[in-house]
Amino acid sequence: MDKQTLIQTHNRIKPFIHKTPVLTSRLLNEKAGCNLFFKCENFQKLGAFKMRGASNAILSLSEEERQRGVVTHSSGNFAQAVSLAAQRLGVKAYIVMPENAPQIKKDGVKTYNGEIIECESTLEAREATAFKIRDEKGASFLHPSNQDEVIYGNSTAAIELLEKQPNLDIILTPVGGGGLIAGTALAAHFFSEKCKVIGGEPAVADDAYRSLISGKIETNGNFHTIADGLRTTLGERNFPIIQKYVDKIIRVEENDIITAMQLIWERMKIIIEPSSAVAFAAVLKNKEEFKNKNVGIILSGGNVDITNLPF
Repeated sequence: MDKQTLIQTHNRIKPFIHKTPVLTSRLLNEKAGCNLFFKCENFQKLGAFKMRGASNAILSLSEEERQRGVVTHSSGNFAQAVSLAAQRLGVKAYIVMPENAPQIKKDGVKTYNGEIIECESTLEAREATAFKIRDEKGASFLHPSNQDEVIYGNSTAAIELLEKQPNLDIILTPVGGGGLIAGTALAAHFFSEKCKVIGGEPAVADDAYRSLISGKIETNGNFHTIADGLRTTLGERNFPIIQKYVDKIIRVEENDIITAMQLIWERMKIIIEPSSAVAFAAVLKNKEEFKNKNVGIILSGGNVDITNLPF
């Protein structure tokens, strides 16, 4: 893994993604006590950064592999990202979704011609169903966060942010499955002399925080967080990257997440989902640590059910 790999990845996926804007807010800078630069992946295709990793994963397959199709399991954004990326490249996509996945997410997958296979809403059922399709159809399995090609694709959001703001001291991302923060950490390592990477995580689902302390991948007994995109755990491909290159992980309470989400909606006039607000919540909770620094925040997505807002 080197800088050249990430440059090649970025060039490979550029025709398939949006170069999302970096927005600032004087009022939020004053509130946080630092200079904030928001990389708006809520404006990415599908409304989430997942399009980057999914595109790179499919583009990295051989022609023969593409002809046999791809399969993934996801209840949300990655399902739609794989479906759209596959549609753009003329590849068949099998999408395993838990039966209780939101209808809006299922509709999104169907829009991009993904073939949905429903299963029970357990991780075991999701994996077993996906691997069965992989074995029967010869399809390539794509993991939402624990796959090198997905991680490298995810790195491109931070690469673009650092191109625009090379003087960043810190970049924050939310932490769920670990694919975004691992990619961000690689980008900061290879494209900046001084930029640290910090994760934000819900206190009620703090497996990554505990994993960094224990030195092994921890799991959650409780997934009752409003940040529904972060209810997953780290994997063996991204965890070593996180251990090596991520400075720390800050835990935030559910009320902190709601406050941060509401501030961005009200002050910046943009829609973000609860998972996206976690990184900003970490800054607001630890103002002293970020005081007067140049801080990048990756707003991971904006796919939110507007009929069910927490405020």
